Order: sequence, then structure tokens, then C-alpha cells
Amino acid sequence: MIITKKALPRRTFLRGVGATLALPLLDAMIPAATAAAKTPLRPIRRLGYVFMPMGCDQSRWNPTNVNGRIGELSPILSSLEPLKENITVINNLELRNAYPGSHATSNSAFLSCAKAKHTESSDYYLGITADQIAAQQIGHETQLPSLELSMDMLQTAGQCDNGYACVYQNNLSWSSPTTPLPSEAHPRIVFERLFGEGGGLAERRAALRRRASLLDLLTDDIASLKRRVGAADQAKLNEYLDTVREVERRIQKAESNVVDNPLPDLERPLGVPAAYADHARLMFDLQVLAMQGDITRVISFQLARETSNRTYPEIGVPDPHHPLSHHGNDPDKIARMAKINAFHVSLFSYFLARLKATPDGSGTLLDHSLILYGSGIGNPNVHDHTDLPIIVAGGAAGGMKGGRHIRYEQPVPLANLHLSLLDKVGVKIDTFADSNGRITDLFSPVTV
Repeated sequence: MIITKKALPRRTFLRGVGATLALPLLDAMIPAATAAAKTPLRPIRRLGYVFMPMGCDQSRWNPTNVNGRIGELSPILSSLEPLKENITVINNLELRNAYPGSHATSNSAFLSCAKAKHTESSDYYLGITADQIAAQQIGHETQLPSLELSMDMLQTAGQCDNGYACVYQNNLSWSSPTTPLPSEAHPRIVFERLFGEGGGLAERRAALRRRASLLDLLTDDIASLKRRVGAADQAKLNEYLDTVREVERRIQKAESNVVDNPLPDLERPLGVPAAYADHARLMFDLQVLAMQGDITRVISFQLARETSNRTYPEIGVPDPHHPLSHHGNDPDKIARMAKINAFHVSLFSYFLARLKATPDGSGTLLDHSLILYGSGIGNPNVHDHTDLPIIVAGGAAGGMKGGRHIRYEQPVPLANLHLSLLDKVGVKIDTFADSNGRITDLFSPVTV
């Protein structure tokens, strides 16, 4: 048998005028009649971080079983029931460098585990964050080294919390101690960053008028590619392109629902869904596409900023979030705060379900990703940075043992967990921030 068909490069793109579309892993990218065709490719490892602001009610967070298999999930985590075997809940991790306790340092220390310089001016100083350490080592392999996302459209300026510059709670990711990376909350801008056509606001709006869809620009290339691959790859490609089209449709629907106004609408810019949950799900869908197309392997996402006064009337909580977090042990306030916590977790559950439903090589995107969900505050009523609410999801292909609840007897630095997750995606460093070891009982002893 003579095989003449050449494999497609893994980094294959479809390119049109002002558009670039990365592709998911296809069978045609694996060389035929070689050891690589008989042995599955080493899975791509991905890291995701989802930040939940202002802690939680631990009594409604913790599963019933401790240091063993998760039995019944807690009220806040109940939406994760279908994904219970894919998550591990960890208690008694701390951010010692976030003290003296504040909202600003909760956000800034979550990924850096570093002490923020106490300043209200531009001489801020923190430390490089875990996601950017990963981006420096594995980001060169992708179109974007990392992707920084958030849900809040407007950044605050000046002094925000206890004399700290607002930069500390605006930005999760820092590429150096003096370089915070801004996050993007606008779905259309994120879409164009992933799939093409940059430029300023005027250029982007003009581009929207010129084109109906990214995929419309690539019709000929898509048809040509389908002729070169087998039936299984065609089905996989169709599924991926359908997802791209659906995300486009939802962005365009959000844009069409915005009332035409000659004045800038700072509260709801063009293309942002009016409902918080719709916006969040769309941002999670964009993350799935970014991972599926191997556009980036490192993503951070801020569900809301610390001190956010967002209300959630759609779940029966018209109270601003921040004042509720300072509940003074009022049972009614605690219950309403817990409803917000559960709402945020339900959106995270949606994200994990999407990852689990997306094939990737010999497994799924969830198998080949490690996702950290949590907050930099434990008990928000006292700005406590000990006993943080933390979930690690995914990673079955890397040996993560899911379906468990781990509670440490003594506080353990969150930096230990960051160090362990970096290890599992192939980023080897000896220490990180105030780490004093690694979390070894999170993973089975397998070679990754």
C-alpha cells in the first residue's frame, strides 16, 4: 500500500480578506502510516482561570464529605452535579500576601500570590501571575500567548479600596511586576481578536457593515479543505464551524437589539447582551472556541470585579453584591449572597459542560484542560484571605483525580496549587511566590 497523501500541519489556518480561522485538531493532521498514526498525539495542555469576587458563604459551599469522594454537593455547587467526577473542591488554601485584607489585594493576589505595593498612584508594583508564566513558556506555540477576559465593561480609575490603586482590582493578569494586562469584556472585540480584523472602533464598525460573517469570507477555503479530508474530519469541521456561526449569530443579535443612539452608550456598548448570564455564556463560548482552535492555551476570566455593586434581579437578588458580602452575619443577607455565589457557579458549570462536550484528539477539551475556579477572599464579611473557595476542574488525561473534596488541616499557600497546575501543563519552575511545596494528592502518579 502506497500512501501519498500528506498530513495537514497542526497549525493550519483558513485565511480570507481581514479574517483568519484556526482549525480544531483533525485526523488529517496526524501523519498517515507512521507511529504517530498508531499512537495518539500527546494532548495539548491548556490552563484556565475563572475568578469569583468577594468570597462566599462557606457553610453553603463545602460538600458533605471531607477528604474523600464527594457525596452530596452543597447548595452553591449543586449545578455541578452532572460534572461531579470532573471537579475537586479544595479547602484551607490561603493568600498570605493579600493581607492586610482588602478587596484590591484579593483580586491582585489571586493569580500572583504576591504582595501589592500600597499606593494610589502609578508606581504600583505586584508580581508576574501564574497565567503569564505559562504564557511565556507555552504561549509561543499559539496565535495568542494568552487571553484576558472580564465581564465589566468599564475600568475604574484612581484609588479604589483602602488606599490601593484601582489597577489592582481591574486586572487579574500581570506580565511583570509593573505591567498589568487589561482584560476585554466586549464579545465582538474578543471574536475579532480570535478570528481577525482589528483596528479602532470606527474601523470595527465599518467592518461589521461590510461583512455578514467571518465564515462567508472563507467559503471557498472551507469547501477546498472539506474535499481534502475524510468523513470523520468533515463532521468535526462542520461541528466547529456551526459553533463559530452560532457565536456570530448571538453577537449580531445582541447588536441588533441595541437602540441606535448618536451618543455613546457607555453602559451597554454595541454587541453586549443585555442579560448578565447571556453575556457570561457568550464569553465562555468564545473561550471554548479559542481552545478548540488552539488559538491560545492560557485564559483568565473575571466574572466580576471586587467591590462590584452589580445586582442580580434575574435570580431574585436586587441588592448590590458588595454590600451583601459585608453581611454582618445577618442570615437573610448571607442567603442572598449565597444565591449570587450559586448563580456564578452555574455559569462555570455551563463552561465545563461545553468543554466536556467538545472532542479533542483522543478525549475532550475538558480532559486536556485544567481550570481553576475560585476567589481571593474566604469570609468576605471580614476580608479574610484564608480558607478560600477553590475548585479545580478537568485534567483527567493528565491524571487529576476528580470527584473529591480535600481539606487541609493547616493553611496551605494557594501558590502551591498554582505551581502544581503549571507542572501539569509542562511549565517547570522550582518555586512560585510564597509556595513551600506542591499539592501532590490532587493527581494520580502518571506521566504527563
